[in-house]
Amino acid sequence: MNGKYNIAIGFLTMGFFMVYGFLLIYLRDFAPGKEEWVNSYSIGKHFESRLAHVHGNLFAFLNILIGFLLLHFRDKLHNVKVISWLALTGLLMPIGILAELYLNMSPLFVLIGALAITASVIWLGIGFFRMKSINEYK
Repeated sequence: MNGKYNIAIGFLTMGFFMVYGFLLIYLRDFAPGKEEWVNSYSIGKHFESRLAHVHGNLFAFLNILIGFLLLHFRDKLHNVKVISWLALTGLLMPIGILAELYLNMSPLFVLIGALAITASVIWLGIGFFRMKSINEYK
């Protein structure tokens, strides 16, 4: 794992959550009972579904960015494989929100994903601070 899978899975995840966004638009504008859905904008399932949609796309984008950086700077960064896996594990957060919402599952995956993506971003940031020079890779 050197970043390639982060990019591929990031794009696939982003595509999934974009399609999920279309479902949310349908529920808001066209579905029977749309008034009830609109009235629950900041509570319950409506709020949770929007939370999953936003975090799914954000974490997908972060995986694409992290994957690109890991591929580009893999010879200068340490622990590339660990950072890559942590970023991918971070996708458990938005998936976990959907699992809670639709399958009544525990929020454990949300917590694991949140901790993993945060760790990957911080670890990568520290790696760039420790890097001697970026100019060699222009």
